[in-house]
Amino acid sequence: MQIDLPEPLLRLLRTEPVLGRAYLVGGCVRDALLGSELKDIDIEVFGVGYERLASALRRHGRVDLVGRAFGVAKVTLDGAVYDFSIPRRDSKTGQGHRGFGIELEPDISPRDAAARRDFTVNALMLDPRSGELLDFFGGQADLEHRTLRHTSPAFDEDPLRVLRGMQFASRFQLTPAPETLERCRAMVSTCAELPAERVREEWFKWAARSTLPSAGLRFLEATGWMVHFPEIAAMRGVPQDPEWHPEGDVFEHTLHALDALVRLTEWRDAPEPTRMVWSLAVLTHDLGKATCTQKAERQGRQRIISPGHEIESARLAESFLNRIQAPHAMTQRVLPLVANHMAHFQEASDRVVRRLARRLQPETVQALSVVMTADASGRPPKPAQVPETVTVLVAAAERLRIADTAPRPLLLGRHLLALGLTPGPEIGRWTQAGFEAQLDGVFHDLIGAHAWLAQQPEFPESARALAQAFRPSE
Repeated sequence: MQIDLPEPLLRLLRTEPVLGRAYLVGGCVRDALLGSELKDIDIEVFGVGYERLASALRRHGRVDLVGRAFGVAKVTLDGAVYDFSIPRRDSKTGQGHRGFGIELEPDISPRDAAARRDFTVNALMLDPRSGELLDFFGGQADLEHRTLRHTSPAFDEDPLRVLRGMQFASRFQLTPAPETLERCRAMVSTCAELPAERVREEWFKWAARSTLPSAGLRFLEATGWMVHFPEIAAMRGVPQDPEWHPEGDVFEHTLHALDALVRLTEWRDAPEPTRMVWSLAVLTHDLGKATCTQKAERQGRQRIISPGHEIESARLAESFLNRIQAPHAMTQRVLPLVANHMAHFQEASDRVVRRLARRLQPETVQALSVVMTADASGRPPKPAQVPETVTVLVAAAERLRIADTAPRPLLLGRHLLALGLTPGPEIGRWTQAGFEAQLDGVFHDLIGAHAWLAQQPEFPESARALAQAFRPSE
């Protein structure tokens, strides 16, 4: 098997004597077999000590010894960074993801080194000189059959591997082997050992890189680990009106909506942080149905309804995001998308659209339309499509030039100071009142803002006269 490596790295691997037993390992070999772009290239070097490896690498490029305890050296070649590491043996010394004793073992066999990896599809090794694939645990066959299988009994030592299984299942559309599910179920109680930031990292990879997000959530359900994310677990079994949602309960709808999201061109073309925000918004958009759903008579018959669920969903979304310690900036982007995902059912008047764009900050009407489209497309056998109401909403926002931004106030403090008002709370009150009037469509430019001020009886009389006399040239 040949792999297309950058020339500086290939030259190093072929000419440096210390690297005679160096192998490409882990995700880069998996990705090469899948025909995917190689993003992170890791090399494991056998038969040499750490200091000798670092000394040899310094002859070829800058070396950063960022992982001395783990035997890792980062080498910069022609602007690209590669991880070179010494094989190690981990031994369980305590609870948690960090409860390991680490001992570098340069003379360990490649098979024993591969056995410490989590899944067979990540335990593959490749000799970059001969092209020989080292596959000790059937990883290539598992990849071909899209099977997620643990590599060895050492899997049980690190509970983070279960959450890695979640995001791998979603990224590569893998089905877990029964014996792997059994091991994960036996580890349910160990989730509490994990630092929240490590849990968050796996959720973020799921949110940014999934090709079939539902596979990861079904993995969590099958392993029993969904119990650790109660806001999501509560959606299972919550009924929906079959006329609007023939696909099943709220959990099933969410899975279909997530899978629909990642098929959208807008999601695939978006930068990774935005993909994460949109995925998390769709994941949590219906959390509130778990507490808001009820039966009520509508048009002479009993219907299943969930009034106000979007606001409750935003509250529960915040709870989930806090649980995984999502950054505040990300939470502030997700919550307005969740709270407003039903806004396209309102009349798309100029006033309504302006106020919606303002509520969505720092997100936008265009971003909301992606979430709404995924929501509407998650109802098979109903066809996936952009709802007409969403099209109308986006068209109105584009006409108002606020599809990709929020309205900005026309009347600013400096304008009020120029009319003779003194600095203080009164400035803030009038700029806020002016912005509300602007959102309502009372005025559309600065001339109109001054004319509005001149008509306000509470506005200082001397300032009203100046406002009335305002001209653009001023």
